[in-house]
Amino acid sequence: MENKEKTTIVLFSGELDKAIAAFIIANGAAAYDHEVTIFFTFWGLNTLRRNERISVKKGWLEQMFAKMMPRGADKLGLSKMNFGGMGPKMIKHVLKKHNAMSLPQLIELAQEQGVKLIACTMTMDLLGLQEEELFDGIEYAGVAAYLGDAADANVNLFI
Repeated sequence: MENKEKTTIVLFSGELDKAIAAFIIANGAAAYDHEVTIFFTFWGLNTLRRNERISVKKGWLEQMFAKMMPRGADKLGLSKMNFGGMGPKMIKHVLKKHNAMSLPQLIELAQEQGVKLIACTMTMDLLGLQEEELFDGIEYAGVAAYLGDAADANVNLFI
């Protein structure tokens, strides 16, 4: 029996265009029957946040982080040409016009294809994020879990 090719992606960025690129690559690799892992750390974790506000007990600093960070894939800004929020609206319009999938649709497709989505627990602790605030169907682990996947991967990307 042949071993599956493996692809891992670290999504460090919390910017819409970079998250879209990460999920396009992940879905493409999964379509080519790769075993795919995306490890979300620091600002990349915002991609996994639920859109709605979830009531959880937090300290003052964690509450401040929660208010300052975008809540969910639809609220991410662009890495370039953000223009006070107009850039993301323009990108979403262009995606729709060309019948390309939105980031939430790309995330859903990745989950359907069995892409392993891992939230970095150390970063969650640092930023005060709790499991209830993130999507269902994701895993929680530290860097050792990512390194275990990356050690046998053919493709390792940092976005």
